[in-house]
Amino acid sequence: MHKNSYRQEKLKKFKTDKLAVCGLFMVLLLFCIAVFAPFIANNRPLLVYSEINGISFPFLQTFFAPDSSEFIIEQFFNYILLLIVFLLFSILFPNKFKKSKKIFRISGAVLLLFPFFTAQKKMDKTDFRTLYANKSQYRALFAPIPYGPFEQCGMPYEKPSKKHLLGTDDIGRSVASRLVYGARISLAVGIFATALSLLIGCTVGMLTGYFKGISDLIIMRLIEILNCFPTFLLLLILMAMLKDRKFEQSVPIIIAVLGLTSWIGLALLVRGETLKQSSLAYILSCKSLGLPLGRTLFFHLLPNIAGVIFISFTFGIAGAILAESSLSFLGFGVQAPTASWGGLLRQSFEDPLQYWHLTFFPGLALFIAVCGFNFMGEGLRKTLSER
Repeated sequence: MHKNSYRQEKLKKFKTDKLAVCGLFMVLLLFCIAVFAPFIANNRPLLVYSEINGISFPFLQTFFAPDSSEFIIEQFFNYILLLIVFLLFSILFPNKFKKSKKIFRISGAVLLLFPFFTAQKKMDKTDFRTLYANKSQYRALFAPIPYGPFEQCGMPYEKPSKKHLLGTDDIGRSVASRLVYGARISLAVGIFATALSLLIGCTVGMLTGYFKGISDLIIMRLIEILNCFPTFLLLLILMAMLKDRKFEQSVPIIIAVLGLTSWIGLALLVRGETLKQSSLAYILSCKSLGLPLGRTLFFHLLPNIAGVIFISFTFGIAGAILAESSLSFLGFGVQAPTASWGGLLRQSFEDPLQYWHLTFFPGLALFIAVCGFNFMGEGLRKTLSER
């Protein structure tokens, strides 16, 4: 069967699964919120017009140099936003760049990185809403949520109102703004931690399944020993040790810890698939022809087990998001002032009913994220398992 017809057939099967399509919609919604966060919630005007100075874009300073402890995560999503706009521009005008489309896109993607390296952080506490409120010579366009995730813009524990759609947290910050930027943290942890576990698990699983013998026996016994430890308990112990050693509880540390503790199940799954594939004719032909190990594993074996790996990746993202939120809820994950869904849930721990807005809205965001990836993963499993 031709590759294109095979893909079209699988895509049709995926579309017939309503839960899978619903999950894909949830995931896309989450990605859109994370990528377009500066245009959804921002305390700086997106655009200011005056007859004297013309048009200016005050939000660009924090767009390229975010005033955040997790500025790398912020810059990553801001770069993705610029890249999406650039790629759409290149698609809309294909005739101009037809001869060297690939070169144009690659060079453009590289050039988009320069503003993020050259822009410098500036501490600016200007209250732009007050500044432009009573000045008729200025016209300012603000985001739908005109508050930043770190800005104290109200009284503590305010209930949802017209001013603050989802209320405020324990020190008066906008819950809506922190939920929007918390989506970036959850997605970053979910994707990068799962990618790290995928790299380790696939490497170990393919090597042990391909070579078999004594190396497979030893590594499998070590994996079984590691598998005896409860994963979440191991996470708590590691995070507590890092906290005692005065380690900064930042997102890269959480990504590393989650990635290094969640690869075992994937390694066992990949090993089983490799054992099954290694006895087939195409792998035996590669061995008899004396092809290099890397070519055999990555160009011939890996494409044939990629479906199982991709399904595991989607389920792994949901698990990593839930694990990060659980750690943050217990105080061992993302630390203040970084916005986190688990951190918002932690603020309502004293009285969940009284501070219901800090229980319901972050819980709903977690529900949508986890269900979205699980529904999509289950849909992929059903689609790719059918012959």
